[in-house]
Amino acid sequence: MTSSSTSENSVPPGPRRRAVIAAGTAAAALTIGPPGTAPAAAAPDAGTTTAAPRPGTGWQRYVHGPASRTVRPERVLDATGDVHDPDALLKPGGAVTVLRRPRPAPAPRWPAGTTAEASSAHAGNNGNDGRPRTYDATNAVDGDPDTFWNDDTPAAFPDVLTITLPETRQLSGITVISNSDGVPTAFTVDVWADGAWTTAATVSDNDVIQRAVPFSTPVPASRVRITVTAVQDTPRGAFTRINEVWPEPVEPPAPPPGVTVDFGKVVVGYPRVRFTSASDNAPGVRLAFSETRRFLTDRSDFTRSDQSGGAGQGTDQFAVPPQGADWTDHKGFQAGDKVYADGLHGFRYLRITLDALASDAPAAQPWGTVGIDSVSLDFTAYRGTPGTYRGWFLCSDDDLNRYWYGAAYTNELVTDTFRQDDVDPRGAWSASLEGRLVLHDGAKRDRDPYVGDLAVSGRTLYLTHDDAAAAARNVLADLADHQRADGWIPPASISSYTLPLFDYPLWWVTCSWDYVLYTGDRAYAARYHPNLRKVLDTWYPGVTDETGLLSKGLNGTGGYGDYAFLGRTGRVTYYNVLYVQALRDAARLARLLGHESDAARWTDRAEAVTDAVNTHLWDADAGAYLDSATGPARHAQDGNALAVTAGVADAGRAASALAHLDATTRLPYGNAFMDNDTLFDGAAQRVYAFTSYPEIVARFRTGRTDSALDQIRRTYGWMDGHDPGITNWEGVGPGGSLYEDAYTSMAHGWSTGVLPALTHHLLGAGPTSPGYATWEVRPQPGDVAWAQGQLPTPHGALRVAWQNSGRTFHIVLDVPKETRGTLVLPGDGRRLTVRARGRTLWDGRHAATDGVGVVDGRVTISGLGPGTHDFTARRDT
Repeated sequence: MTSSSTSENSVPPGPRRRAVIAAGTAAAALTIGPPGTAPAAAAPDAGTTTAAPRPGTGWQRYVHGPASRTVRPERVLDATGDVHDPDALLKPGGAVTVLRRPRPAPAPRWPAGTTAEASSAHAGNNGNDGRPRTYDATNAVDGDPDTFWNDDTPAAFPDVLTITLPETRQLSGITVISNSDGVPTAFTVDVWADGAWTTAATVSDNDVIQRAVPFSTPVPASRVRITVTAVQDTPRGAFTRINEVWPEPVEPPAPPPGVTVDFGKVVVGYPRVRFTSASDNAPGVRLAFSETRRFLTDRSDFTRSDQSGGAGQGTDQFAVPPQGADWTDHKGFQAGDKVYADGLHGFRYLRITLDALASDAPAAQPWGTVGIDSVSLDFTAYRGTPGTYRGWFLCSDDDLNRYWYGAAYTNELVTDTFRQDDVDPRGAWSASLEGRLVLHDGAKRDRDPYVGDLAVSGRTLYLTHDDAAAAARNVLADLADHQRADGWIPPASISSYTLPLFDYPLWWVTCSWDYVLYTGDRAYAARYHPNLRKVLDTWYPGVTDETGLLSKGLNGTGGYGDYAFLGRTGRVTYYNVLYVQALRDAARLARLLGHESDAARWTDRAEAVTDAVNTHLWDADAGAYLDSATGPARHAQDGNALAVTAGVADAGRAASALAHLDATTRLPYGNAFMDNDTLFDGAAQRVYAFTSYPEIVARFRTGRTDSALDQIRRTYGWMDGHDPGITNWEGVGPGGSLYEDAYTSMAHGWSTGVLPALTHHLLGAGPTSPGYATWEVRPQPGDVAWAQGQLPTPHGALRVAWQNSGRTFHIVLDVPKETRGTLVLPGDGRRLTVRARGRTLWDGRHAATDGVGVVDGRVTISGLGPGTHDFTARRDT
C-alpha cells in the first residue's frame, strides 16, 4: 500500500507537480518486450529523468492491488483515552493493544412519582428502524436514554419541558442529555420555589450531548422548567430532542478509549479484529469507518443500516467475550436484537472504541478492559496485481501514470461479487444476480450495478482485466432480462428494478455495443437483439415529440430522473445526443448480426434526431447547445460533450461548444457540469468525472490534446492529491469539496474515464470492430515525450510504444493474430517523411506503396496485419 494522509484535505507523500520521465533516444528502447518481465527500479522523484524503460517493464510499480486478501492497516493515526501500546495493532502475533475504561457511576434518578409535560410532542411512529416509538415528554425522565421527547413545532420556538416532582427537593443543578440528531443550543432552566418561577441557569452555544447545568446555589424546588429557544438544524429537522434530564449536574465522562488506524487508501471488504481477552462484563467495542479523515467521527461516514433503518446507529458493534474472539464483521445481531454490525465496508480509516450503545445493555457494556492483537480486512473486490493485468499503460508523465492506475484500482474496488448482505438495502437484492461477479457503482455505496456507471467502468475493465469482463455481461444481461413490457429497461436492481430513470435505457444500448466491441461476444448480441428493438422501437418512440426529439414528461415520464436526478424536463440536449449515440451503436450491432433493416432504420432516425437537435437546441448567441429548451438558458457539459462524441456537432459547432465550456466551466478541480446555477444552487461549481469523460474525449477527438490533458490534470490531479488519495470520487463540489459531504463515494467506477481516455487517445489505440478484428492506433502526444501500452484482445495483446522528440516520431506496434488495423501518425502529413525498415513510405507528397496516404491531413497506414511494425516519421522544417 502507498500514500497516507497527514491532514484532512491533502495526501502529501511526494510532490504533486507534474513529474516527467524523459525518453531515451535509442530506437532499441522501443522494442516490444515480452509480458511479465521484471519491473524497473522504484519510481523517480518529481523532476528527475530516466530513459524510457523497455516496454513491458516499469508499469508494475504503479499497481495498487493488495498482495493478499488479508489487508492490514499501515499506521496508527491516533489513540485517545486509556490505550496501552496502540501500535501493536499493526503487528499481529506479538504485543497486545489494551483499552481500559472504568465503570461509570450510576445515573442520577428522579424520585418515584416524577412526571413531565411539554408544550408539544411529535406523534408516535415507527422511527427510522421500523420499531414503534413515542416522543412524549415522559421519555425525558424514564431513565431510558434510548427514548426521547421530540417537540412537534419544527424551527418554531420556544419549546418547553416541565418536570414535576412529587415533593420539594434540594437541587444543585441538572444534566440535559440530548439526542445526537439535534442538540438544544440555547435554553434556560427555571425552578418553582416559594410559589414562583425563578431562573436558575441560562445556557447558550451548547454543542455537547451531555450538558451539565449547575445552579449558582442549591435551591429547593418542586418543578423544573426547561425552555429551549434554539437547536441544531439537522437533515431530520430543527426539532428539540431531549433523551434524559437528570436531577444533578454530571459532567460528561472522559472520551472512551479508542484507536484510529489508516489502511493507506480505500479498501473494501469485511473488517476483522482479533481480540485476545476481555473483562467478564461483556465490554463493547464500536467500529466507525470513513473514506476521509474529515468525516471520521464516532459515526461511520456511511453505513447501509442508516439507509434501511437498522440498529447500528452509525457504527458496527461487538461485545467481546472474556476469552477473546477472532471476529469478522458480518451483517447481523450478535444476541437477539442487540449488538448489531453491518458487515462489509468501503473505507480508508477505521476507529475502534471501547463503548456500547445504551440500547445494547446488558449484552454489551460501555466499560471494562479489552485486549486486541490485530486489525485487518478480508478484501472482497477484484484483486488486481501485475499478474492479473492484461492491459497496461506507461508514459513519460508520472502524474498521468498515477491517474491511470488509480482509476484501475478504483474500478477493481467496485468489481465484486453480488451478495445479499452487501448490496444497497433499498430493494436492490436480486436472486438472478446473487453470487455473480458484477460492477457496482461504488465501493461503499450504493453497491448496486447501475448501467450508466458501466458506460465508463466497463471500458476501464476491458482495458485492464479482460478475465473479469463477465462482470459487465452479467449486469447487462440481467437488466435486459428485467425489461418492462413497454420496452423500458431498468437502470439497476434497486427498488426491485423499478427506479424510473429516463436516460439509462440508452446507456444499456451503448454499453451493449461496448461489450461486444471489446470482447467480440456475438452470442450476447444475438440473444438480446429483441430487447434492443423493443427499447428503441417501442419505448423511446413513446416519449418523442412532433419534432422527433425525446421530451421528458411525455407518456408519464415527468417524474423520471437521470444519472444525477436532475430536474430537467422537455427537450434536453443530453437525452437526445445520447439517443443519437445509442441509435448508431444499435445500428452497428444490427449490422454485425445481418439485420440490415434495423441498422438502416436506426441510422436514419439518428440522422433525423441530429438535425432536430441542431435546429431546436443550438444556442447561436452562446455558441453552445442549450441544456434544455425549457426554462432559463443554460449550457451543460453532458449535452455539449456528447454532441461532439456522438457526431451531432459538426466541426464548427464542436469548436464553439468546447470553447464555451472552457470559458464558463473551468475550475481548479476540473470542469463544472453546468455553466450557471439556474438548475440548482452550486451547479456551476460541481464537477462530475462521469460527464467530464466525454468532454475529455471530445477534446482529444477534435485535436485539442493540450486542453484534454489540462482537464485531466486538473480533475484527476485534484482527486489524487486530496484525501483519501488514489481513488476517483463520485463528484466534486464547491471549492473542491466532497459534493455530498460524507455520503459522497470516494471510489466510484463512473469516474474512471481517465484510463480509457489515455489508452485510446494519448497512447492512441482502440478497437474499431467487434473483438478487435480491426483496430486503429492514432497517437496524440501533446506534451508527453513517450508512451507505451498494451490492450488485451480476444486474439492476444495489441502493444504500442512511441517516442516523440519534436521533429521525430518513432512508433512500434506488435499486432496479434487474426486482426488488422490502421496507424494514423500525428502531425501535418504534408510535412512528414515516413520510413519503415530503411524504406521511405511517404515523402510528404507521394506514397511508395498501397495503403499509405493522407486522410484529414494525417498520414494513414492501413492494412497492418499480425507481427511487429516499426515506423519513423520526421517532420520537415
